Amino acid sequence: MDILSLRRVIHELRTPLLALSLSALIAGCASLGGDSNARSNDNSRSLASLSQPSDQQACYDRDAEPFTPLVDAHFHPRPFGGAAIPPEKLHAMLESQGVRFVNYFGIGQILEMDSGCSYYLDCPGVTAMPSIKNDFVNGMETVAYPSDNLHITLSMTFMDLAHPDNIVELIELYDREYPGMFSWSGELNVMKQALLKNNHEPATLESIDQWAPFMAVLKERGIPVTLHSDLGNDANPVEFLPLMKHVLETYPDNKIVWAHMGLSKELSHMNPKQHTAIMKELLDSYPHLMLDISWDVLYNEYHQWGDIYVPFLNEYSTRILPGTDFVAAAYKPDDQYATELDVTSRVLKALDDEAFHNIALGANYFQLMNLDYHAPNVCPAETDS
Repeated sequence: MDILSLRRVIHELRTPLLALSLSALIAGCASLGGDSNARSNDNSRSLASLSQPSDQQACYDRDAEPFTPLVDAHFHPRPFGGAAIPPEKLHAMLESQGVRFVNYFGIGQILEMDSGCSYYLDCPGVTAMPSIKNDFVNGMETVAYPSDNLHITLSMTFMDLAHPDNIVELIELYDREYPGMFSWSGELNVMKQALLKNNHEPATLESIDQWAPFMAVLKERGIPVTLHSDLGNDANPVEFLPLMKHVLETYPDNKIVWAHMGLSKELSHMNPKQHTAIMKELLDSYPHLMLDISWDVLYNEYHQWGDIYVPFLNEYSTRILPGTDFVAAAYKPDDQYATELDVTSRVLKALDDEAFHNIALGANYFQLMNLDYHAPNVCPAETDS
């Protein structure tokens, strides 16, 4: 199928919306090179520049360049229901904020299509069912609307963790329809309390044991899986911790990313010392586990970043991924992504240079994905003569 035909198919699958051209944003993006100690005041490093070795890129000046990351490892280009932001406008939105790498999590739980709902919390009782629909649209749009300044990682989000019987069969379908294109899995819901009113069926200890066939496929291919697994709630902060522990004990060799560090709106008052102690214990015990710090609830509900979380993130900086958890619903204002990126990135300002390099500048992401890209070095601090 040629690109024009593919675009016509996509047009039929989605509500037509005005697309924003990328040409003005991409034009003039030159590759940054030169000595590693040369400072740059450019707020928009090109994707091509990051393919150079770190010591051949201009160093990253934290005083002049953004504190927001080059990577958004947790991003949803499709909403739960209703119209999405058109792909070219979406690309322009990401690129204008300096994002050069993005994980496309399609949201695998689609609200009933005849419900007219866009957001699950607005529609209690409307079922959110796992589906391949969003992933397939993401795959088609990525081919139909390529971007030279944005690296998109496609993720399989269809997997029903409570009923995993046909997951391997569906992965084989993806292999046939999109050979080699899907290199991540998730965000998958182990336990998401917010979806319970939409008939979400959480995973159980028994169903986790049944994941073995598809987890073997992910391990063999080196595919990370991002899991949403609520740690607990305000009444019982660790109520669901046994689920995640069982996942890690059963699949210790898989690349597992725990979304939002297990936090949620239902768990807004957990003692940060208790929370970080649990995270440290699991990170120390399972070397393939990583955490993502996506979702603005982490900043909005937990304001003790400086006292407790910043030292934790500095200490475990090789095990953290940045992300927004932005959901690209068409009804959102044009500046909403920039707002959410700002909020979810504020903690990055307080990190030491090594942690900033690992998390914000993409070193962890590149290593996890075995990508041939390199994080720029942070400029050395200027000293008074």
